[in-house]
Amino acid sequence: MAPKSVSALRRLRLVSTPEAISFLLLLGCSVLKRTTDFDAVPVMGMVHGVLFIMYVLFWADAWNRVRWPFGRAALIFVLAVLPTGGFFADKVLRREEEAGVIAARARKEQDSRRVDAEKP
Repeated sequence: MAPKSVSALRRLRLVSTPEAISFLLLLGCSVLKRTTDFDAVPVMGMVHGVLFIMYVLFWADAWNRVRWPFGRAALIFVLAVLPTGGFFADKVLRREEEAGVIAARARKEQDSRRVDAEKP
């Protein structure tokens, strides 16, 4: 996996948890708005909206760079619209990111061995 692919996965992973937390807080604020005089929905709605847009942009970038099959890309997207899905997306993306880092390190090690072998 190319370094830019790993970076795209990292960006998506890092925004998935805050997006999930903001979604849960927005749901809580919605309940409080209807049961009390507390109304934080406009603020939490904007925070969640910004984080969701970031998630979608980073998702599209990751899909483009990593070349996920359609089913995998759809799963990662659907996790963003489920109240706790961002936490699961983080777990899936963390595994994929770590695999990409390991593959990149192995490729770099193999390249350095090849260069050493070619030296006279």
